Amino acid sequence: MKVRWGILGCGDVCEVKSGPAFQQAPGSELVAVMRRDGAKAQDFAKRHGVARWYDDADALIGDPEVDAVYIASPPGSHLELASKVADAGKPAYVEKPMARNAAECRKMIDRFEAAGVPLFVAYYRRRVPRFVKVAELLDAGSLGTVRRVSYVYRERAGESNARQSTLRGGDPA
Repeated sequence: MKVRWGILGCGDVCEVKSGPAFQQAPGSELVAVMRRDGAKAQDFAKRHGVARWYDDADALIGDPEVDAVYIASPPGSHLELASKVADAGKPAYVEKPMARNAAECRKMIDRFEAAGVPLFVAYYRRRVPRFVKVAELLDAGSLGTVRRVSYVYRERAGESNARQSTLRGGDPA
């Protein structure tokens, strides 16, 4: 049995990463995509061989051919969309960050627990080799007692960078 996925928000992340992955993963099939700009949703669907496209989230969530929903929209919309998915009784896979704050995360978790359906967060980097190696070193005690972690990610912020908008979940400063 294949899980038939629908994607809410088929923008930059879905274009080269998530979208094609849903088509290639064993046991998964991407059957519908949604983007507020219908022309862009239709274009994405055509280029990626997806049968249906929508410009309305409720329509995709209510599609009986969609078994589970991947939420890849800006973080400011995750709580609202995830709540609708839970209310529809469908599992959700939410792009990181899960929400804008811990309170929104808690509301999402509670909503899915009440609905009795799973909620997943796309923390795929846990299996990236460099992070696996750090976990192994920590588990082995090779690094001693960790008292503080400082991590700097150096990449130029582009126009679509999430840190540029509070709606996207970033800091306004």
